[in-house]
Amino acid sequence: MIKRTSNLDKSKTINRRLFVLGSAKVGLLGLITSRLYNLQISEKKKYETLSDNNRFREWKTPPKRGIITDFYNNIIADNKRVYQVYLSLDETKDFNSSIFKLKNIIGLTDDELSQIYEKKQKIKPWDTILVSENLSWEKFSKLNLYLHEIEGAKPILSTSRYYPYSNDLVHIIGYVAEASVDDITKNKKIEENFVPGLKVGKIGIENSTDQILIGNYGIKRYEVNSSGKKIREISYKKETQGKNLRTTIDIEVQTLAQKLLDNKAGSICAMDIYSGEIIALASSPTYDPNKFIYGINKKDWNEIKNNKLRPLVNKSIAGLYSPGSTIKPLVALAALEYGIINPKLKVKCKGHDHPYELYGQKYHCWKKDGHGIMSLRNAIKQSCDIYFYEVARLLGVDKLSIIAKRYGLGSKVLEKIFPEEKKGLVPSTKWKKQALEQSWYLGETVITGIGQGYIQTTPLQLCLMTAQLANGGFKIKPNIIYDNNFNYDEILSKIQSEKNKPLEANVLQERDINLYEKLYKNSKNIKIVLDAMYGSTNEQFGTSFRSRHKDKKYRYAGKTGTSQVRRITEKDRELDLDTSEIEYKNRDHALFVAFAPYDKPKYAISVLVEHGGSGSKAAAPLANKLIKKIIDRDKHREIKRKELKII
Repeated sequence: MIKRTSNLDKSKTINRRLFVLGSAKVGLLGLITSRLYNLQISEKKKYETLSDNNRFREWKTPPKRGIITDFYNNIIADNKRVYQVYLSLDETKDFNSSIFKLKNIIGLTDDELSQIYEKKQKIKPWDTILVSENLSWEKFSKLNLYLHEIEGAKPILSTSRYYPYSNDLVHIIGYVAEASVDDITKNKKIEENFVPGLKVGKIGIENSTDQILIGNYGIKRYEVNSSGKKIREISYKKETQGKNLRTTIDIEVQTLAQKLLDNKAGSICAMDIYSGEIIALASSPTYDPNKFIYGINKKDWNEIKNNKLRPLVNKSIAGLYSPGSTIKPLVALAALEYGIINPKLKVKCKGHDHPYELYGQKYHCWKKDGHGIMSLRNAIKQSCDIYFYEVARLLGVDKLSIIAKRYGLGSKVLEKIFPEEKKGLVPSTKWKKQALEQSWYLGETVITGIGQGYIQTTPLQLCLMTAQLANGGFKIKPNIIYDNNFNYDEILSKIQSEKNKPLEANVLQERDINLYEKLYKNSKNIKIVLDAMYGSTNEQFGTSFRSRHKDKKYRYAGKTGTSQVRRITEKDRELDLDTSEIEYKNRDHALFVAFAPYDKPKYAISVLVEHGGSGSKAAAPLANKLIKKIIDRDKHREIKRKELKII
């Protein structure tokens, strides 16, 4: 009986074990089946992608920047083909080994190696690092030969910026360099198209028009073997180029302007007096923007940064200077417009021994022996300070401030293109009270009348002032990017129709003025001023008479100016030193403004030479040469304008 029970228990135990074992097998088989289902069906796409990532590589290629040209379609900012090598960190098991191999193959220097390691510290482990962006063809070919031995290395045929006119246009065009974190976060277009090695504008037109110039990146996909070596290209979505830009600059006039400023610090501006098209915007000294594209070396950077003549400053739009006597035509116009004086007003200039006195303070004329009895025309022609002390006193600074602002002083001209542009300062009694919490003194009005004191302007503002005087007193908007919808005849038509409109009651009040609207109360007053400027350049005793053009075709009207950088003492007057005998930093700035041709004005220019001495000796002779070039080029501009209109 006991034996039968024992056999029965054994049988149950065996059956139980078989059941457990069978269940385990079924469960294991179910798990395997489930896993296989997940791998082959549920997560098929995931593992296909992982497999493709091992078999395929994807590479984003930088977008090409749009080309920038001058008015005549001469390329002033171009793209050139370059050979580059990148290193993909997520495909590199041993970074040091790969870099060591690249060092030997393409000849990296110790400085370049240290920069690469610095870059590596700043980027993410899966990012791509730019190793070299301007390889020679020999090094590029050698790299491709040994590519299978270097993990993560990617040789790329790309494009880079190139400036064929280098120094002559850097203050206008600017330059590009590698995109910074700040560039990426502030500009959506840059963020959307960021790829390793992307170059973006840093200053000038390159910077302000990045949205237009940057294209869209491309994508290359290719198959690799187990060693990571390329087998074949699978697909290529080509990068697109940004839009091209045409500027209003005439490269021949611009290069001449820069040449005239060789070995000088200063500015030359030229513009069309009706359209506001800027023909030249020169600033000196300059530097080569091509050095910044691949990262400027310390030696070159220090030479530029430590240059006392400040080559990094665009003096045309960011240099602030007292306008000196170039403001006298505007002072005369203001006094005539407000009816403070008439053209026949006479003032006697007796020279240094009999200065203009006001509450015990003496104000001298620049001419030691004096000018004698001056009328308004002669005072502008010979630039008599004594005359304008009296006119300014009668006029008052607040009325002068209204007219000065109306004709372009104290306001930014090309702010959208050049964010670094300075506003300048046109003082008034209200300004001084708010800014300095001080009362205005009559003596300050007197010196403002000859362009000294608080007043500060940029050379471009002086050019705009002259243009709006020369066009008969109509508001224009300067521009340096050519507008394809621009119609020159339409502008002339608008100005002509504006002439016939009745004057508004508040014509001389401080207010906003619309484009092409009249700036004057009486057009005869502007003609009086322009005629006096003609005398200043083309008649005996005029301050710029020696720089005149005898040929009627090139005849122009202008006004010289001398801007003091320090107060002139009685001792200085007694010494009466020549400019060459004065320490450079203490020499006056030389200025000149003009419009040409005189009979049918079309262009305005301003010239400034820092510490050049007198405007008649240092600035006016430069204008003489530039005006001839501009007028000689005028026919070409007209022809090109007609071509663009047809297109």
